[in-house]
Amino acid sequence: MKDLNIKTENKLPEYKTASSAGMDIYGFNDEDVIIKSGETKCIDTGLKIEIPEGYFAAIYPRSSTGVKRNLMLANSTGIIDSDYRGEIKLFFYNFGKETQVIKKGERLAQLIIQPYERVRINKVDQLSETSRGERGIGSTGK
Repeated sequence: MKDLNIKTENKLPEYKTASSAGMDIYGFNDEDVIIKSGETKCIDTGLKIEIPEGYFAAIYPRSSTGVKRNLMLANSTGIIDSDYRGEIKLFFYNFGKETQVIKKGERLAQLIIQPYERVRINKVDQLSETSRGERGIGSTGK
């Protein structure tokens, strides 16, 4: 198990069950944030993290934030590199018809720490053949 160093005045991220992949992260806004239909607003988390080398953090919306409240992360999934030391901020887009209110301390998103591997980039004239080839969307069936 790797360590994740966190600097914050907000509540620490936490796993809610023994098998949770993601840690819930909380809003740290001083006042209610009003997000009208079709608007995008920034929510502070107060979190600054030190991700181990060879890992990155991914920010995903909680299902209750997306499904029940019609709020999605404006960039769909946030990627945080291990060398970033600034505050994690959440940009939510309201795709619903009703105005949403974000209160301080709400659980809004999930933080998942994932390993990655860097690759060597090679420019080539041809790619290897596969049974799928260049067939795209829907090519593997319904």
